[in-house]
Amino acid sequence: MNLATWSIRNPIPSILLFILLSIAGIRGFQQLSIQSMPDLELPAITVKLTQPGAAPAQLETEVARKVEDSIASLAGIKHVHTLIRDGLVTITAEFVLEKALSDALIETKDAVDRVRANLPVSVQPANISAVKVNGAPMLSYAVSSTGMNEEALSWYVDNELAKAIMAIPGIGRYERMGGVTREVRVEVDPVRLASLGVTATDVSHALRQVQQESSGGRGNLGQAEQSVRTVATVHQATDLAALPIALGNGRDLRLDQIATIHDTVTERTQAALLDGKPAVGFTIYNAKGADETRIAAQVEETLKKLQQTETSLGYKLIRGTVKNTLDQFNSSMTMLYEGSILAVLVVWWFLRDWRATLVSASALPLSILPTFAAMHWLGFSLNVLTLLALAIVVGILVDDAIVEIENIARHVRQGKSIRQAAEDAVTEIALAVIATTLALVAVFLPTATMSGISGMLFRQFGWTAVVAVLASLLVARLLTPMLAVFLLKPHAHHADPESKIFDRYLRTVGWTLSHRRTTLALGTLFFIASCSLLPFIDKGFVPDSDEDFTVINFELPPGSTLQDSVSVAESVRVALAQVEGIRHTFTSAGNAQTAGGVRKGSVTLSLQDRDQRPPKAEFDQAVQHALQTVPGARFNITGSKLSLLLSGDNTVALKSTAQTVERELRSLNALGNISSAADIERPEIVIRPDLQRAADLGITAELIGETVRIATSGDFDTQLAKLNLDNRQLDIRVRIADATRQNPETLANLRIRSSKGLVPLSSIAKLSLESGSAQIDRYDRSRYMTINADLSGMPLGEAMKAAMALPAIKAMPSDVRLIHTGNAEFMNEMAAGFGLALLTGILCVFCVLVLLFKDFFQPITILSAIPLSLGGAFIALLVAGSELDLSSMIGVIMLTGIVTKNSILLVEYAIVGIRDRNLSTIEALLDACHKRARPIVMTTVAMIAGMLPIALGLGTNSSFRQPMAIAVIGGLICSTFLCLLVVPAVFTYVNDVEHWLKSRFASKKPEHIDIEIAETAIEADRA
Repeated sequence: MNLATWSIRNPIPSILLFILLSIAGIRGFQQLSIQSMPDLELPAITVKLTQPGAAPAQLETEVARKVEDSIASLAGIKHVHTLIRDGLVTITAEFVLEKALSDALIETKDAVDRVRANLPVSVQPANISAVKVNGAPMLSYAVSSTGMNEEALSWYVDNELAKAIMAIPGIGRYERMGGVTREVRVEVDPVRLASLGVTATDVSHALRQVQQESSGGRGNLGQAEQSVRTVATVHQATDLAALPIALGNGRDLRLDQIATIHDTVTERTQAALLDGKPAVGFTIYNAKGADETRIAAQVEETLKKLQQTETSLGYKLIRGTVKNTLDQFNSSMTMLYEGSILAVLVVWWFLRDWRATLVSASALPLSILPTFAAMHWLGFSLNVLTLLALAIVVGILVDDAIVEIENIARHVRQGKSIRQAAEDAVTEIALAVIATTLALVAVFLPTATMSGISGMLFRQFGWTAVVAVLASLLVARLLTPMLAVFLLKPHAHHADPESKIFDRYLRTVGWTLSHRRTTLALGTLFFIASCSLLPFIDKGFVPDSDEDFTVINFELPPGSTLQDSVSVAESVRVALAQVEGIRHTFTSAGNAQTAGGVRKGSVTLSLQDRDQRPPKAEFDQAVQHALQTVPGARFNITGSKLSLLLSGDNTVALKSTAQTVERELRSLNALGNISSAADIERPEIVIRPDLQRAADLGITAELIGETVRIATSGDFDTQLAKLNLDNRQLDIRVRIADATRQNPETLANLRIRSSKGLVPLSSIAKLSLESGSAQIDRYDRSRYMTINADLSGMPLGEAMKAAMALPAIKAMPSDVRLIHTGNAEFMNEMAAGFGLALLTGILCVFCVLVLLFKDFFQPITILSAIPLSLGGAFIALLVAGSELDLSSMIGVIMLTGIVTKNSILLVEYAIVGIRDRNLSTIEALLDACHKRARPIVMTTVAMIAGMLPIALGLGTNSSFRQPMAIAVIGGLICSTFLCLLVVPAVFTYVNDVEHWLKSRFASKKPEHIDIEIAETAIEADRA
């Protein structure tokens, strides 16, 4: 008695088991979070070091190199990325996937601490953190108010709104866009300072010493203990005017004698506009593992509550991935339902028995619900890949039930009782059902255990498919036989009439067995022809998704002001006014998160619904065409890009090569918005002290730098005096006025304190206007330059091939090397990972079949169907115009399991006929084709029906799912047709080889059976 027959005789345990699994699945489904893609748990640590006012070249030498060298010595380090811009060094240490994030964080902190004493004193304490948020922002809102000015609205966004939003579980980071920050500015008069013998540095330091609260001491008054606190602060900015400032030599003066006090805002470094009007925005990043849809719903609810409290506020969603995530989820679930219904209809069409159809259809929910329970237990989410796994196995889940029901129905037609037919049928088909399921598991399992980023991305996909397939096996062996006994009705004994199609098929099989060489030659020729199609199929990484927003990043020449960036952004808005499909335009100029400060920014286009605008690819083309009319800036549109990274320590050769490559890339007309940082330098005012003269006066370079910095931009934020208000603290910044900074003579006449009093800067130093690097990028402790280009519809593989053929790439200097990063790196890693997974899957399938069939030869016959499926997949991709990318590669891997499933049904029955019924090889093959062609065709059509909605692109934003379904359907149609014809011929050859090897030890020759006699025997068996 096996498991299936046991369930027939003991139905209650099986029923109870699936009731519990279904309840667990429903509960698990409710608890699963909804995400766009699985989280990538990359062990990466970010180190930020700040030295305000320092130039990138200075920071590279004094800070970046030292910290990089220390981090590079850590165990498990993979890559070190460094970005250096004005006053800031950002180092991202990327570790191997096996490295624990907590260990990486601790070791990185220790590495930075080891070199802290070697860094300049003015470098602020390092900010070291683990990357725990997803890279792209989840939501971006614009905030407007009819009752607040810009400063009040900015503080509201920073304070009230930030506290309310950050209280929502799952929020990883919150940032303000645009707006201003309030501060107290003390604008000193250089002339008055010089007449009184005072410098801006003296005023800033004295103000910090006076305007403060300090604690210290302890009292014991009245037999009690008290703490002692010194309070010397003013309560509002206007009180600073009368504040006495103590200077050296016993002097003091009122602050308003040398300065003008303003309660104002900091110098603008960013601006935001909504449809051309000033606005303040905020961006939300979700933490890893958080449910995007729940966060978005709570954010919307929070904003509504805040709007009820402050009615003058208005919120407008500018950008968000949540709508696309929900669309993907709803579309995937809809296609799951549609695929299930189509698969059930196919079963009914073949069986024409609603009872048998009901038994087969029950496998779908009873296989999917336990999968949801396992997904929740494994910590998975409902994302594009897990839902894709469920959608593509819909047809597979009913396969085992179809095979068993069809086999039971065949035994019933032989005159057996329902119970007897069920027990005989499930026993007869047991090996085939187990073998087909384990073959699919062997295919999907390597996908779930791939290494690298591809492995992390497809871990959830692989395990979801494996659990669903195993659950379908459990249903087929426990529930299907039991339900068949209780639901199916007995039929009268009659012959099984075959349709004309099956009669023709059997005659065709007879011909292929009579012409084995021709059949095998044609099959081999088809495989070779299939491989020859590969060069004609475009290669890519991930299909572009049709999202409801587009981001245009722009960059102005170095030296440009914030107002220049705003003007360019407004020109972009005007140029795009005629482009159809734009709902709102949000501008963020001078984004604090981008290198380059005020000369960089972005324009976010909020788009209409998909049915009210052109497709995303056409829309981006129209935007790119409109941007050609906007001068004075470089633009790039977010989406698929070609990125070439050139690295080397020879800066001159690196820069020259990057410029040449950029120039040659422009000759490729298909690419657009080609740009690099090779020719970007910023203007600098360079002060070169006369060292001898400065030494004579007791002046150091540090003193000169500090005096100039404080006078022109104020002291470091941590060194500024503070003004304490009721609910916040304001910086008090001492510097000269904006108008004064525009005069070069003012800088030359700045007074420097020396051993002989104050001396003008021009007397001890020369000032000149020069240029220097605006930004320095480093990769693995070497400088690099990136050349980016928008693909504009060109496949990534084709673009990479064209770029590699450029003369500048082929003839690069020896000290410059090309590094594959970005999509190109992922595409290469993906191809290698999937290639290894494919080979591993085939090897695992072979091992499983050897163990089940206890034979090393016939598993080769089963695997011979795999090459026959590739041609159909490649032809389908070529006809549909799809790329060979991440999605279609999933389909190719799927095919290896599905086609072996069909071969197993055929070969297993032939082996049973030879072994148990003493049929000859030809007789057994013809009988197997006669008995198993129907379930093979049924399961294939059911699988095709299940994936048909995906292949047709039904639903919202199906760009990722569609290529996979196209490849699978094409491969299924082709492999099923050829499998039923070529596999029997291959079986005979493998069988001959096996007999030949056995004949080496036994002289008995295999019996030769004439094909006509065998066919006559089969016809007699039918009658």
